[in-house]
Amino acid sequence: MSTASEVSAAQAKTIQITQTLALEQRTLWQDAVRQFVKNWLAIGGLIVITLFIFAAFFGPYVAPYDFLDQDLSNTLQTPSAEHWLGTDDLGRDIFSRVLHGARTAALVSLSSTAVSLLIGVGVGTMAGFAGGRVDQFLMWLSDLVQSIPNLLLAILVNTALKRPIVDWFDALYERTRNPVFLNTLWLDFVLVFGALALIGWPGLARLIRGQVLSISQTDYVLAARALGASRPRIMIRHIVPNALGPLVVAVSQGMGGAILAESGLSFLGMGVQPPNASWGSMLNKSLSMWQIYPHLMVAPAVAIGIVQVAFIFFGDGLNDALNPRYRRQ
Repeated sequence: MSTASEVSAAQAKTIQITQTLALEQRTLWQDAVRQFVKNWLAIGGLIVITLFIFAAFFGPYVAPYDFLDQDLSNTLQTPSAEHWLGTDDLGRDIFSRVLHGARTAALVSLSSTAVSLLIGVGVGTMAGFAGGRVDQFLMWLSDLVQSIPNLLLAILVNTALKRPIVDWFDALYERTRNPVFLNTLWLDFVLVFGALALIGWPGLARLIRGQVLSISQTDYVLAARALGASRPRIMIRHIVPNALGPLVVAVSQGMGGAILAESGLSFLGMGVQPPNASWGSMLNKSLSMWQIYPHLMVAPAVAIGIVQVAFIFFGDGLNDALNPRYRRQ
C-alpha cells in the first residue's frame, strides 16, 4: 500500500513540475494570444478590422462600378439589385464610393498613426531615459500641443498651409508648364496626415515615457547598466521591447480615432474633398437631402460607426490580454 501511494505521489509531483515548467516557458505574447481568443467582442472587432483592411486594399478592384462614374439618368436611386446602396445626386454608385472611402480612411489612419508613433516613441523614450531638463522641456512641449483643441489644431494646419502650397504649385506650373504641378489632389491627404500626426503624438509620448521610467528601475536594466551597456543599447534591447504592450493597445485605439478625425475634417470641408471619396465628405454632401433620401447618409454613417466600434472592442481586448492586472480569469 505504501509503495502504491508513493508512486502516486511521485506521479503527482511529476505532473506538477511539468505544468510549472510549461507555465515558465510561456511568454507574455503567448499568454496574451490565449487570453485574446477568449474575448468574443475582441475577435468580432478583429474580423471587422480585417474586412475593413481588405476593402481598403482590394475594394476598388472588386467594386461593381468606378467610384467616379456618373449616370445622370439614374440619380438618387434607392438601394436595388443593380445598385446595392443606391446612387447619389450625380448617379454615382454609393457602394463603390463607400469601398473607395475605406481606402481613404485606411490610408489616412495608417499613415498618421505611423508618424505619430515614430514621434511619440522617440520623444517619450528620450524624455524618460534622459530625465532632467530634457524631460521637462519635452513634456512641456507635449502639454503645449495637448492644450490646443485637437480638431482646432488640425483645421488650423489645413487652412494655413493649403492655399499657400496650391499657389506655389500654380507658380511652378506657370514657370515650367509641367502638368504634374496641376494635380494637387494628393495635397488633401498629406495635410490630413500631418494634421492628425501633430495631434496624435503627445499621448503616445506620455505613455512611452511612463513605461520607460518604470522599466528603467527593473533588475535587468540595472544589471545591463552595471555591465557597461550603452544607453542606446539599453533603450533598443531592453526598454522599448518591454514597453510595446501598452503601446500596441494605444495604437490600435488611436487608429479608430484617426478614422473618426479624418471623417470629421472631411465633413467640415477641411480634409479629403471630392472627387476623392471620403466617408466624411459623403455625409456632408447628403446633409441637404438626407430627409428625403436617407440612404445617402446611412451608408457612410454606418461604415464609420461599425469600424469605430470594431477598433474599440479590439483595443479593449488587447488591453485585457496584454495587461495582467485586467486579465479575465
